[in-house]
Amino acid sequence: MAEDQNVTDDLLTDPLDPPAADADAIEAYCVKCKDKVEMQSPEPVWTSRGQAATRGVCPTCGTTVFRIGNTTAHAKMSPPPPVRVEDVPKVVANRGRKKSLPATYINAAGADAEFAARLSKDMDNAGVHTWFDPQSASQEVSWAGGVHPALRDCVKMVVVLSKESVQAESVVKAWTFFKAQRKPIIVALLDPVEVPDALRRSPRFDLSKDYKPAFREMIQVLSDA
Repeated sequence: MAEDQNVTDDLLTDPLDPPAADADAIEAYCVKCKDKVEMQSPEPVWTSRGQAATRGVCPTCGTTVFRIGNTTAHAKMSPPPPVRVEDVPKVVANRGRKKSLPATYINAAGADAEFAARLSKDMDNAGVHTWFDPQSASQEVSWAGGVHPALRDCVKMVVVLSKESVQAESVVKAWTFFKAQRKPIIVALLDPVEVPDALRRSPRFDLSKDYKPAFREMIQVLSDA
C-alpha cells in the first residue's frame, strides 16, 4: 500500500500512450517488471489534479500499476476538483522573519461540515493553518494514491468526533492513515461519545460545552506539537 501512497502525478503520466479506452483490458507500465502488462482488478481513480486514471495490479509481480486516461468506468463519475495543499508564510514574533506553516487536516463527517468549517476558520484566525474541504467530508472519491491527497500533505489532524463521525468510514480511514504515518492527532469532541481505543492517547478537547476555553487549550497544544 506504501506504493499507492507515494504515487505522484508525474509518475502516472505516460506521454507516449493514448488514454485507455476499455476498462476491461487496460495496459500499464510496471516499474518492477520494466514492461507493459495488462493490469488485473482495474479500478477507476482520480489524481490530485482531477485527472481520470486507472489503478490495478501487475499480473506478474503483484505491484500496483497505474494508467492515466478516461475509461468507460469513469463515464458516470464526476471528477473531483484539484487538490493543492500549500504551506503559508508566518511572521515569527519579535524577529520579523518568516517561516513555513504546514496545514492541519480537519477530519469530519459530512453531517458535521458546518461545525468543521467554523472550527477551521477559527483556527486559521488563531494562527493555525488548516485544510478543510466540505466536499471531501460528504463525498467519497477513489484517489490514485489510495487516500485523499491532503492526508499526505498535512502534518497534523483534528478529528471532529461526533455521533456521526465515529461511524463514518471516511473519517476512520483518514485518522487510521494518519496514525500509521505517526502524525499528531487531536480530538475535538462535538458530542458526548466514546472515544475509539486507537484515539484514547490523543489529546482531546470538549468543544460541545464551553467552546472558547476548550478551543484556546486546543490551539496551544497544536502550536506546541
